[in-house]
Order: sequence, then C-alpha cells, then structure tokens
Amino acid sequence: MFKQFKLYESEHTLFIKELKAKNPGIEAGQQAGRALLWDKPVLTLAEQERLRESGVKQQAYVYQNKL
Repeated sequence: MFKQFKLYESEHTLFIKELKAKNPGIEAGQQAGRALLWDKPVLTLAEQERLRESGVKQQAYVYQNKL
C-alpha cells in the first residue's frame, strides 16, 4: 500500500525545496533569527543566585488590593 505513495511529493514540499534551491542561505538566516529571539546565553551560578535573590515576591491574588 505505501509503495505506491513513496514517490509522491506534495506541492508544499516541492515549493520549499525550490525555495531552498534558489536561496541557499535561507536556513542560516532562520537559525540566526531563532538564536536572536529564543536562545538565551548560559548564566553562571553567581548570576543565577543574584537573579533568584533579586526577585520580588508576588502576592497570591494580584488583583486584590491590600488596604
């Protein structure tokens, strides 16, 4: 059953392959953009401790005013 669909490639797959063939640097640009937005630098233990100590404790229900 699956042998007859082995050679099939959807229009979307063909479009992506053609786009990557025309622009070989597109994947490097995608990885650079991901690194810019999502990949965070590694924090040292001292920086982690400083961030933990400098945090302000939030009240349990933030929308309730203390009067």
